[in-house]
Amino acid sequence: MSDAPEILLAHHLKALKLPTFLREHQKLARQCAAEGVDHVRYLARLVELELIDRERRMVERRIKAARFPAVKSLDSFDFTAIPKLNKMQVLELARCEWIERRENIIALGPSGTGKTHISLGLGLAACQKGLSVGFTTAAALVSEMMEARDERRLLRFQKQMAGYKLLIIDELGFVPLSKTGAELLFELISQRYERGSTLITSNLPFDEWTETFGSERLTGALLDRLTHHVSILEMNGQSYRLAQSRARKAG
Repeated sequence: MSDAPEILLAHHLKALKLPTFLREHQKLARQCAAEGVDHVRYLARLVELELIDRERRMVERRIKAARFPAVKSLDSFDFTAIPKLNKMQVLELARCEWIERRENIIALGPSGTGKTHISLGLGLAACQKGLSVGFTTAAALVSEMMEARDERRLLRFQKQMAGYKLLIIDELGFVPLSKTGAELLFELISQRYERGSTLITSNLPFDEWTETFGSERLTGALLDRLTHHVSILEMNGQSYRLAQSRARKAG
């Protein structure tokens, strides 16, 4: 019968969804007893452990929901490799205030200059700040929208995409879009205009975006919405990936 209170406590903590309480309460009680800590400070420490663990689990869930191809932080980005990129601007953007203001980012530069790494780093920072993030490539997004349209679930998919605080669309311009694909992408970006933040990476300068969208009118309308509240990251330089690969081989 001496185990009954412990069993009952474990049952209640599971019902209340307090796994850290359940895991740590005995060990912490022994520590606090040895240190002469009173019950209020013991409970305060236990609550703090639960809150820290809960926040960590929530960040992990947001990262998983974002569907990042890899988890990369800005700490691992070599800013010296892309001298044209304003490091202070990127670190300021990592505070995520631009997302709260529903502004956009466009990262422009040739292939291999670290645009995806920067977008992943800013996406990770947003997850850590408690914001919902979605990551996709332009080609995959258009393909999913066309599939959803054919299966009569486009409105539901658009609602899901519009719901992200930050939507990252990588590799715009790598593949020309069909007329329908371009129109669907324009519609989604219009839906997000001043309602959520969009981060787009592209290997093409703005004056070549018509090649991707196939229509000057559509491209102009899209850029009008995207660049109304925007930070532009110029990432021109030698291939960042190529430099990393050479450094590894040299090492």
